[in-house]
Amino acid sequence: MKLAEDNSTLAENKLLVLYILNKIGKPISQKALLELIVSITELNYFYFQQFLLDLIENNYVIEYEKDGEQLYKITIEGKRAIELTADMIPGILTLKVDNNLKENLEEIEDKFSVSADYTPTDENHFIVKCKIVENNNTMFELQTFAGSKEQAKIIVDNWNNNAEKIYPEILNLLTK
Repeated sequence: MKLAEDNSTLAENKLLVLYILNKIGKPISQKALLELIVSITELNYFYFQQFLLDLIENNYVIEYEKDGEQLYKITIEGKRAIELTADMIPGILTLKVDNNLKENLEEIEDKFSVSADYTPTDENHFIVKCKIVENNNTMFELQTFAGSKEQAKIIVDNWNNNAEKIYPEILNLLTK
């Protein structure tokens, strides 16, 4: 897809973003929204980003931060726009969205609900943050120190692969 394509194709893609946000009906992270859109169409990251920025500038989508994460939600103006123009989206795309949205959204939300990353404080010290997010609310967050990059990576990998075992153990220790 070329950004210089005809205006109707560009409009279709913006409308597709609005259509999906309207169907979701709740705030969603950029990563989750991008993954959802990519599962339905071949829109790449750069075009997606441009379309999202255009929608924000035109007040069809609102962007806000919650618990350190950027979230996106359709506005009332965006809902009006999609109601008036939804028929411009090819039927095959709306059918794909309608059929796959719930399953894909649950899978994507599960994928992003457990996360961990590390940030260097200097050459040999790292801060590691481990999180569990559910319905865009941080349910658990742990921040710890790592004495090396390797140790930070081990903590991140361990959390990402075993959070469902580690979290209850931590909770148990905290409530004893």
